[in-house]
Amino acid sequence: MKRAGTTAVGRVALLLLPLLCEVFPMGNAQAAWVRKTPPLSTQWTSQVSPTNALPEYPRPQLVRADWLNLNGEWQFANASAGQTPPFGQNLTESVLVPFPIESALSGIQRHQDRMWYRRTFTVPASWSGKRVQLNFGAVDWEATVYVNGQLVGSHQGGYDGFSFDITDRLNGGTNELIVGVYDPTDVGGQPIGKQRNTPNGIWYTAASGIWQTVWLEPTPAARITRLDMTPDVAGQALRLTVQGAGINGQTIEAVAFDGTVQVGSTTGNVGSEIRIPVPNAKLWSPESPFLYDLRVSLKSGANTVEQVTSYFGMRSVGLKLVGGALRPVLNGQFVFQIGTLDQGYWPDGIYTAPTDAALKFDIQKHKDLGYNMLRKHIKVEPQRWFYWADKLGILVWQDMPLMEAGRNPSTSARTQFEAELRELVDEHRSATSVITWVVQNEGWGQYDQARLASLVKSWDPSRLVDNMSGINCCGAVDGGNGDLADWHVYVGPGAPQPSGSRASVLGEFGGLGLRVTGHEWSPGNGFGYEMVSDGAALTTRYVGLIQQVQTLMSQPGLSAAVYTEITDVENEVNGMLTYDRSIVKPDATQVRAAHDNLIAASRLINNQGLLPLNQYRSFQVTTPGYTNRYIRHYDSLGATEVVDASSSATLKLDATYKIVAGLADASCYSFESRNYPGSYLRHSASRIRRDARDGSALFDQDATFCARAALDGSGNFSLESKNLAGSYLRHRNSELWVDSFTDTQGFRQDATWALVGPWWKSGADLAVNTYKSFQVVTPGYTDRYARHRDALGWTEVVTSSSDSTLKQDATFKIVPGLADSSCYSFESRNYPGQYLRHASDRIHKDPRDGSTLFDMDATFCAQPGLYGSGVSFESYNYPGRYIRHYASELWSASGGGGTWNSSTNFSADVSWSVVAPWAP
Repeated sequence: MKRAGTTAVGRVALLLLPLLCEVFPMGNAQAAWVRKTPPLSTQWTSQVSPTNALPEYPRPQLVRADWLNLNGEWQFANASAGQTPPFGQNLTESVLVPFPIESALSGIQRHQDRMWYRRTFTVPASWSGKRVQLNFGAVDWEATVYVNGQLVGSHQGGYDGFSFDITDRLNGGTNELIVGVYDPTDVGGQPIGKQRNTPNGIWYTAASGIWQTVWLEPTPAARITRLDMTPDVAGQALRLTVQGAGINGQTIEAVAFDGTVQVGSTTGNVGSEIRIPVPNAKLWSPESPFLYDLRVSLKSGANTVEQVTSYFGMRSVGLKLVGGALRPVLNGQFVFQIGTLDQGYWPDGIYTAPTDAALKFDIQKHKDLGYNMLRKHIKVEPQRWFYWADKLGILVWQDMPLMEAGRNPSTSARTQFEAELRELVDEHRSATSVITWVVQNEGWGQYDQARLASLVKSWDPSRLVDNMSGINCCGAVDGGNGDLADWHVYVGPGAPQPSGSRASVLGEFGGLGLRVTGHEWSPGNGFGYEMVSDGAALTTRYVGLIQQVQTLMSQPGLSAAVYTEITDVENEVNGMLTYDRSIVKPDATQVRAAHDNLIAASRLINNQGLLPLNQYRSFQVTTPGYTNRYIRHYDSLGATEVVDASSSATLKLDATYKIVAGLADASCYSFESRNYPGSYLRHSASRIRRDARDGSALFDQDATFCARAALDGSGNFSLESKNLAGSYLRHRNSELWVDSFTDTQGFRQDATWALVGPWWKSGADLAVNTYKSFQVVTPGYTDRYARHRDALGWTEVVTSSSDSTLKQDATFKIVPGLADSSCYSFESRNYPGQYLRHASDRIHKDPRDGSTLFDMDATFCAQPGLYGSGVSFESYNYPGRYIRHYASELWSASGGGGTWNSSTNFSADVSWSVVAPWAP
C-alpha cells in the first residue's frame, strides 16, 4: 500500500546496457561488505559480489531501454522508532542490496525490526529534461524513502513493487538516498507468509528489508505505468489496458509480433481496454510455451512520447466437464496438473535467489522431472521469476502470503491484507503462466473466506480461484465457492469429490523425507512427514504415490496434485532436491516416467464422453437460487427437490442414477434408477417419468438423451432428447420436462445440469442392523475372515471348531454409516460401541469418540466387488481406498504403492463375501 508516488509493475530485460553495471559512490562506510557464511552454500553463493548483484532488468513485461541499477553495496545501520533519518552521515555497516538482512549474502545475517539503508547516486547527464522514477521491486515490510533529506513517500507491503517520481528532489550532482524500513515480522499483523522471528518446524527465517532490485528510470511527464494483458483465444485477440500517469490527451498504439513478423496492431486510449488481433494464435502451454512480443507506444498526435516493450502468451483457462467430472482445462483440454509446493527459499539468500541463473534453476528442475505445474507457496517472487515461468512453460498456482496462523486478524490487519491481495493480482495479472489464485491456506489468519474468493474472481475472472487450500485440514473454513475443492493429505494421496461448480484438487500431499549428509541446514535435525532410508526407497515410495494419484484421477475425479516439495527448506527435508540444490534425491528418470504416464493417461480422458458410463451420479440444478435441488423421481414422475446430508434414505436413493449407454443410441446416455433397477428416466407427453423398460423401440428412444455443451455456456452440460431434436431436459416449477429450445437466459439455465457424486454413495446394498461376517475371496485364502485382535484389523482362519472369542471377533453388526447413511459402519459384536475404522492406513477397532473425523474414518461405502464378485468397502473420506487384507493384516489401500498397497492381487484382496455371522 503506497502512500505517495506511483506503483510500477515489473519486467526483466534480457539486454544489459552499460549503465546497469556502473557503480556509484556511496561514501566511506566504516565497514566494507563481507559475505557471511550461510549454514549451507549453493553453487551460486560465491558468484555474488557488489559488482554483480542481480544486474538484469527487473521488469520483463514493461521494459524501458534506459535505466540505472542501484543494486550493490549500501550503507546500513540499526534504527529505532521515531529516530531522525541519518542525513549526511556515514552508517556503520555495509549491506548488499537486494538481499534480506537475515541472509548471509546481505553481509548482515541478523534480524532487525527497524533499519536504515543509505547510498548516493548520480543521474546520467543524458536524462536531462526527463522525469526520474525511483523503483523498488519489494521491501519487507514498511519503507520510508528520502532523497536529499526530503521525504518522497512511503509504502506498506512486503511483496509488491512501488515507485516514486523523485525529479523535484534531485540536486543535479551527487544525490543521497535513504530508506528506512520497519519489519516486525510475526509481531505485527501484516501478511508474512512463513517468516518467523523464531524459526521452527514449518516456519522459516524472516526476510526483512530490501529484497528485490532497486533501480532508476527516465520517463516523460506522461508515462506508461502498467500493462494489463488478458488473452482472448476464442476472440483471436489480446485484451490490453494500458495504465498511465500524467496523461493529458495522449493515446496508445500497440503492435504484436511473432519474432519480426507483425501479427496485429491497434490504437486506443489510456485506461480503456483495447483489442490487438492475434489471428490463428500459437497457443501457450507447458509443452509449447510460445510468447509473442509486444510494443506499446504512448502517442501525442503523430509523435511518440515514450515506448515500452513487453511480451504475452495466448492461452485460455477454465472449467469443463470431462470424463464425468468438472476439471480445469488449458486451451479447452484437460491435462492433469502435477506439480510441487515451491516455497522459494534459499540457504544463502533466504527470500532472494543469489543469481538470475539460480532463479531459473528451480523452474527448469520442475521441467526436467516432468512436472507441468508448481504452487508458489505463501510467497510472491520477483517479476523475473514469472518471466522464466512464462518462458520455460510451467503452470503456476500463486498463493497469497498470509497473516500469522492462529490469530484472529484485526480490522486494520484485514484492510492491509486486502490491499496487498489486490496488489498481488494487479502486479501479476499479465503473467501467462499464472492460472490459479490461491487466496487462503489451512485457515491461517482466515476470515470472510467466501467474500475474499469472490473479490479475487471479480478482479480477475480469467483465472481459477481457490478460496482455501486444505479445506479438510487444520481448522480451515471452506468458503464453499471458488473453482476448486482443495484437500491436503499427508502422506496421502486423497481427493475430495468434484461438484457441479468445483474441480477436485489435492493442494498438498507427500512430504517424504530423506536427509543427505553434507547437504543439510541443520545436520541430523531434518524432518519429513514420512522418513525414508535412501534414494531408492524414496523413488519407489514416490512412484507409488503418483500411481495412486492416477487412480484418483479416474475416481472420484481428481484433476491436480501438489507434492511437498521441490527442495528441502531449512529443517524440512521433504525436497526432491536438497536445500543447496546440489542433489536430486530420487531417480529422476523413474520420477519423470511416472509423471509422463500420469499426464498421458489424463489426455485420454478428453476422448471419453461427457458422462462416465456405468457409474452412479446425481444431477444438480444450476439455475441461480436453486442449486440445492437435484433430479429425483417421485410417484414415477421426474422432479427436482432439495437434497442434503440429512435427507432421508429414500430421497437420496431417488436422486441417484446409474449412467448407462443410451438404450437407443450407445453414443448417448440413459439413466437407470438406483432403487428401481430396470426403470429409467424417459419422456412421455413431454413430461419426464421413471418407468420400467418395456422392450419397445419407442421406450428406448424416449429414455435416451444426448449430452451437449452446456446451454448456459458453463463447464457443465445439457441433455437433448434423442427422438425430439432441439428439445432439452429442463426443470420448471420443480417438475421435469422435455421442452423445445427457447433462446432465453432462463431456459438456458434451467436446461443446464451439473454432474455430482451420487447422493446414495453405495453401489451395493447390505442389510442394516444385522450381524454378518466378511469372508476373503482371494483364491487360496477363502477360509479366512476379517476379525479384530488387540484393537487392530486382521484376517484369520475361522471354522466351526474355533473358540467363541475368535468367532465373536469375526462378527460385525452392519449399521448405517456413522458419517453418511448411504454407506455403512461395522460395529464389533463383542465390543458394542466400537467400530472398524482406518487410521494411518491401518484398520483399527476403536470406540466411537464423538468426533466427525472418527465417524468419517469408520464409514465405508459398499461397492460391487472389484474382483467381479462379492463387495468392496470403499473409504468414505478417502474415495479410491478400500479395506484390503495383506499378510493377514487389514489396511486401507488404493493399490498404487508397494507391499500392503501393491497392485498385485489388489482386486481380489479388496473384495469380500458378506456371509452368515460366526457369532449370531
